[in-house]
Amino acid sequence: MDKITVFVALTGIAILLQAGILLGMYLAIRQIGAQMEAIATEVKAKVVPTVEQAEAMLTEINPKLQVIAENLQASTTALRDQVQRVDATVKDAVDRGHLQIIRADELLTRTLDRVEQTSDMVHQTVISPVRQLSALMQGVTVGLEFLFGGRGRRNGGSREERRPVPQDEMFI
Repeated sequence: MDKITVFVALTGIAILLQAGILLGMYLAIRQIGAQMEAIATEVKAKVVPTVEQAEAMLTEINPKLQVIAENLQASTTALRDQVQRVDATVKDAVDRGHLQIIRADELLTRTLDRVEQTSDMVHQTVISPVRQLSALMQGVTVGLEFLFGGRGRRNGGSREERRPVPQDEMFI
């Protein structure tokens, strides 16, 4: 046999082998295609109604969600305004309270200063002169007792101890 005949035979076998492989691939792809078509049909049967139902729900819920969002925005705005008003009111009340505390402190300080001044004035204008007058009266009383009482009373040679005048007890 000739080399060409062997070559043609080998080439024919290779072509037949390739044709067999291509036929096997065709049959496998056809089987896979049939399976994919069955899966696609099943997915369509299950997913499409679910998607349509979800779309219908979203269409129905969308206006309600918009109303909820608008209400939430309005509530948030109103709440923010109220919080700002309350904050301003509380701040004003705290400031006023602080001012009133300062005023009360100043009033109490002035009152205590005036009480102290009045006390000093009463001491200087009333108590000191009364003490001086009391001392003067006591001196005059002792002098008069001495003059009219006869140069000391004799009680076994000692003078009787002088009794305190009620005025003296008052200003001790």
